[in-house]
Amino acid sequence: MFADVGPMELITIAVIGVLLFGPDKLPEFLQNAARTVRKIRAFSESAQDEIRSELGPEFQDFDARDLHPKTFVRKHVLNGGGDLGRELTDIRDALDPRRELAATADALRGAATAVTAQPARSADATPPPDVNLSKPTAASGGPHAAFDPDAT
Repeated sequence: MFADVGPMELITIAVIGVLLFGPDKLPEFLQNAARTVRKIRAFSESAQDEIRSELGPEFQDFDARDLHPKTFVRKHVLNGGGDLGRELTDIRDALDPRRELAATADALRGAATAVTAQPARSADATPPPDVNLSKPTAASGGPHAAFDPDAT
């Protein structure tokens, strides 16, 4: 129930309890709190038993915790229970891009190995056209106008 409560939290709760109720009334308060928790649990169990008896024998494994939305989705959808779980798995697999990416990567690897495996160009083959990769210089068409950043 309190699995995520650490030792420092317990010490803090104990100190606050002693300060609020005093050392002589704290045990009585803890007994009353424990008695109340036991009554609430008994009431909850009796309510579940009554629901099971009213629903009939096909719902003997009924648990009220299964009605919580997170538990319901986890149990019936994500764990593959029923047709809905299989359909969601099929959709998830269809939308998974890893298979297509792997096929594309294999095709690119095949093309790269095919290019590297080509024989060298023969001497009589036409050379590729020369490509000028240098930046073109601006034509000197006269003096440039001065730039005035304050002008609007």
